[in-house]
Amino acid sequence: MNNIEKNTRSIKEYAARLGFDHCGIAKAQQLDEDARRLERWLNRGMQGNMQYMEAHFDLRIDPRKLVPGARSVITLLLNYFTEQQQPVTAPKISKYAFGNDYHEVIKTKLKSLLGFIKENIGEVNGRGFVDSAPVLERSWAQKAGMGWIGKNGNLINNKSGSFFFIATLIVDLELTYDDAFAKDHCGTCTKCIDACPTDAILGDKVIDGSKCISYFTIELKDALIPDKMKGQFDDWMFGCDVCQDVCPWNRFSSSTNELNFTPIPEILNFTKSDWEDLTEVSFKTIFKNSPLKRSKFEGIKRNLHFIRAK
Repeated sequence: MNNIEKNTRSIKEYAARLGFDHCGIAKAQQLDEDARRLERWLNRGMQGNMQYMEAHFDLRIDPRKLVPGARSVITLLLNYFTEQQQPVTAPKISKYAFGNDYHEVIKTKLKSLLGFIKENIGEVNGRGFVDSAPVLERSWAQKAGMGWIGKNGNLINNKSGSFFFIATLIVDLELTYDDAFAKDHCGTCTKCIDACPTDAILGDKVIDGSKCISYFTIELKDALIPDKMKGQFDDWMFGCDVCQDVCPWNRFSSSTNELNFTPIPEILNFTKSDWEDLTEVSFKTIFKNSPLKRSKFEGIKRNLHFIRAK
């Protein structure tokens, strides 16, 4: 076994020790086909008010511009699935937001992984990213052999479904590269398209972000949600899991082992009236480590008012 193979194996083994469920590696290069798809998507205005999607286009399509001299893109998946559920009549929250904020959890793991690489392999230049930088995470995950992009736009793994966070570590280190996942196992299934409450899932794996419930309940910072969307949210207050819940591949989902994603008790116990009676002081205390703080108290109240007014 040469050094490249040895380094690759040690990185994957340490990623597993950190709790990551999957680790795959692809060669750092420009994503020409993804660039064309992204450009078409932006030109159609499907980003809505998410102007950040328009910024740093050149960085999104070429990791070597994010990390000078980059040679490898390490992709890591962290399962967040839980079988625990909210009360049936409560405003719905996406499962990814049941526990602590994944950004902080994963950033800590990425820092540890990069530290391990520097300590055991040598001085390596690298940067870790999780859902907050111009990186096409799902494309890199597919190139690293971790699954395919489903019709709902999510990465789907044929052994464990799609309830995963995707993290990326770009390094200027040559490693052994995994084969890209070549097959699309969605076939003729259209369950996600048919089930989407707002018809945001179009053909050819195109998602109209400006129609997605997650966009309105999290990304949209306006004081009001457009009236034309009333009656379409199916009681989703923060995010939406419909397209994943109906996906047949998620029958393989298993509960996460990450303790940080243990559901906050209030999310599992709050009734509709509890949410409506929630004060700003209580919100900041209970959800101080939660992804819900991204919408802030005002946003949660706005969303509650909107789904109540259906």
